[in-house]
Amino acid sequence: MKLKHYLGFVGAIAGLSLTACTTPTVSQRQPPFSKPSTTLRAVPVDKTKLVMGQTLYVPIYSHIYHFNSQDRVMNLSATLSVRNTDLTNPIILTSVRYYNTEGQLLRQDLTGPVELKPLASTDFFVAANDDSGGAGANFIVEWVAEKKVYEPVVEAVMINSSSAQGISFISPARVLKQFGMQN
Repeated sequence: MKLKHYLGFVGAIAGLSLTACTTPTVSQRQPPFSKPSTTLRAVPVDKTKLVMGQTLYVPIYSHIYHFNSQDRVMNLSATLSVRNTDLTNPIILTSVRYYNTEGQLLRQDLTGPVELKPLASTDFFVAANDDSGGAGANFIVEWVAEKKVYEPVVEAVMINSSSAQGISFISPARVLKQFGMQN
């Protein structure tokens, strides 16, 4: 694929991540933060009906060092993707929080629980020009379900495609806490 076409393709994908959402339960931050690209419906959570859930840690890299010095950094955009892999049941996202290298909360993307329908996905975006997270930034994602479901796929994709050079990689979630899961 020619570089010109590739960069156009990457630009199209980045544009999808910035799609606006009118869901009132999502924080109304201005760029460089974006709202989820999927419409998420606010739902009540009855803790007595919950049968499973997890708290996940997802490493995010706002920038990476390159060459032979920590003075040379490459800024990266990051897309946190949350994918409900269950064929028939929804999951409920209860919290999506973004922290910097020092562990300081930078933003909270949800103001209340929202439903992610079966096989639906949503994402949260950190722009390349947002270096507030640093090289050790992370998201903490919490989800629950009222029925047994397959675990969602939660991962981050970092990318920089400036000039003639590009880099991209994924960072999978790590489970910090869980309940109702089969080991």
